[in-house]
Amino acid sequence: MPLLFDALFSSIAFSHFMVDVFNASRPVLLTYLGLSETQIALISTIYIWVSALTQPFFGWISDRVGPRWLAAGGVLWMAVFYSGAVYIPGTWGLLCLIVAALGSSSFHPVGTVQATLQGRNHLAGRETTATSLFFMTGQLGHFMGPVITGLILARMGLPALVILPVVSLPIGFALAHQLRHNPPHPKAEHGDGKIRLHAGIGFIALLAVVATLQSWSQSNMITFVPKYLKDMGLTAQTYGNIAGLFMGGSALGNVIGGHFGDKYVKGRVAAIALLFAALPIFIMSRIGWSPWLYVLIPLAGACTGSVHSILVVLAQRIISGGMALASGLILGFIFSSGALGMLLTGPLAETYGFPMVLMMTTGLVLLASPLALMLKEKTA
Repeated sequence: MPLLFDALFSSIAFSHFMVDVFNASRPVLLTYLGLSETQIALISTIYIWVSALTQPFFGWISDRVGPRWLAAGGVLWMAVFYSGAVYIPGTWGLLCLIVAALGSSSFHPVGTVQATLQGRNHLAGRETTATSLFFMTGQLGHFMGPVITGLILARMGLPALVILPVVSLPIGFALAHQLRHNPPHPKAEHGDGKIRLHAGIGFIALLAVVATLQSWSQSNMITFVPKYLKDMGLTAQTYGNIAGLFMGGSALGNVIGGHFGDKYVKGRVAAIALLFAALPIFIMSRIGWSPWLYVLIPLAGACTGSVHSILVVLAQRIISGGMALASGLILGFIFSSGALGMLLTGPLAETYGFPMVLMMTTGLVLLASPLALMLKEKTA
């Protein structure tokens, strides 16, 4: 695709990959540090909320001052504070990890807009496909992050994780170079910067519920699979690989979902994907450790991940008021709603075990499927 060879899009996409490598390394790192399920859930929830709830703020700033240092600075910020999380022990190290989330918050709404603008020039009329390609690079980061982190921890120990910040530095500076002209984001059609909704309360509420259920399901899998496998005696490299496979499947599913979301009714595509997701998740709840997890995990990731771009595009169509602000509002809600569910999932996993969490996650996607079918697209 011509879009993949565009210098700015490639730089944004590569930066997205690196930002989400940092994000995806968190569950493996917290598991390696010996935290309990409740502690992992709490730290992960705070981390995601810090990242998610500040995205509209960074998007609002970017609409006014341009994207350069909010995008590139987000990558560099994560590199600095992730290094602190690696080298500073105890509570202060965990605090550095949480502060690093602000870099992800700064990057995501700005990067989403830049990728969308480049996509309009190369894939006119296929906005869901362009959006899915950008998100695919982030999900590839989620795929590689646990694999790389588990490998480094197993082979070289905690201090060697500084490799990740070192690699990210040239990526951040390259993005700053690509955005050196700091082009302002285009304004909404009304040009007054006010937020406007172009859909009824019923549609917005339904979209919010589906987004919450999908995000909660993915958060359960991403956050607790490493701890579940560690408790069964598996190594950091093994549970890192398994966790990575979930996001690898999600990355592939994201592109497939984006493609079919452009060709068919988006709500119908999302409903079918969520229905299919229930089967591998339910089977995992029954079999414990098995080599079949190498098939079931990426399949579950593909089915749940294929819905992400569809939800983002549906939400973008009903919000105006600055592109980055709108993107920050949408992404911030999706990420934070999933994190909220983990406050329930963590204690549930400790009390009843992870198989019960998988059963609950099966119920979440089964509930989301018919609700997604009810999403009627707003036409221009």
